[in-house]
Amino acid sequence: MARIVQKFGGTSVAGIDRIRNVAQRVKREVDSGSQVAVVVSAMAGVTNQLVAWSSEASAAKPRAANAAPGQAALAGAGIGLEDGREYDVVVASGEQVTAGLLALALQALGLKARSWLGWQVPLKTDAVHGKARILDIPVDAIAACMARGEVAVLAGFQGIGPDGRITTLGRGGSDTSAVALAAALHAERCDIFTDVDGVYTTDPRIVAKAKKLDRITYEEMLEFASQGAKVLQTRSVELAMNHRVRVQVLSSYEDVPGTLVVDEDEIVEKQVVSGIAYSRDDAKVTLQAVPDRPGVAASIFGPLAEAAINVDMIVQNISEDGKTTDLTFTVAKSDLARTVKALEAQRKTLGYAALKPDPNVVKISVIGVGMRSHAGVAQKMFSTLAEKNINILVISTSEIKVSVLVSEEYTELAVRALHTAYGLDAG
Repeated sequence: MARIVQKFGGTSVAGIDRIRNVAQRVKREVDSGSQVAVVVSAMAGVTNQLVAWSSEASAAKPRAANAAPGQAALAGAGIGLEDGREYDVVVASGEQVTAGLLALALQALGLKARSWLGWQVPLKTDAVHGKARILDIPVDAIAACMARGEVAVLAGFQGIGPDGRITTLGRGGSDTSAVALAAALHAERCDIFTDVDGVYTTDPRIVAKAKKLDRITYEEMLEFASQGAKVLQTRSVELAMNHRVRVQVLSSYEDVPGTLVVDEDEIVEKQVVSGIAYSRDDAKVTLQAVPDRPGVAASIFGPLAEAAINVDMIVQNISEDGKTTDLTFTVAKSDLARTVKALEAQRKTLGYAALKPDPNVVKISVIGVGMRSHAGVAQKMFSTLAEKNINILVISTSEIKVSVLVSEEYTELAVRALHTAYGLDAG
């Protein structure tokens, strides 16, 4: 019998009626002859409320000397709490409720079902509270449950640390739970049910002629996820790629074919460009007239790394006399205030003339595995934006992606123009 892992997000389980709809979908898979495990998120809005309550209840700011494991991860997420361990206890409760309710709904349909919390599996993680990483999933008990004809309903987003404390995997962590479980079970497929019916060539809300992709490679999906597409969580795609888990993105509301995320070998005819992604979550920071000396980049980015601030695009311009340099880079918009504070604290050491933050930017990326064997992709991107009088602020490239940073006001114009230029518009 095929083993299938299904994952349902917060909007899919937002109330009892929707949980009953999910139960019907699970029943159809069971009736087809599959052994099924289901991973669920908290109901829509519940995690936000739990995070807000946790912040409100935690009166004191984190103390660096006594910070609990994972405190830096919480601070990086903008959560100022005294103890990350108790934060995880609170926010993990949302998935516990959903798992129990879905198990009851499945039983009401005549199915055998049992809920499992992260510590019961156990889904073993490291001790970084608020953003833990999965270390191991012993699946003997879950596999035995499925072999008996029971549906195993797992609370996503949560695990257990080396000290026996509850941990959480960070936002979007239920996707990661589902893919990791599918890998451990050697499942035939991991179905991710969301509020969209697949992966599109770009955001259909911006481009009406965007097309749904039947298949997309792991590498392309990883770039889509990391460059702003909200369909799948980045870590879940990394796991799927590393363990070759076939992932299918499906709609929770419509019974229509979705998009398969698969190995490149499963796609016979590869497109040069598969899609256009954009992210409004980035901010630009420019340091002007920084003394050009060995180690200057390390002295700039070192304090940011210590503050758990990730830097993405970087460009450096050397002055004519070779004595100073302008350094521009991007960080998450949510990290901009902390970035500015960290750099201002190092102003005397760094010796820059001016610090210019700019949150009003957007990163636009052209993505496709076909770029490996085709020249001129970047040139077409640059010329298309030039025709629309859109100035490029920063450029970065990888083997299957070209990204540019432009002013946020040009987001829709740039995405539509590029979508048309690469022949992605539906006929």
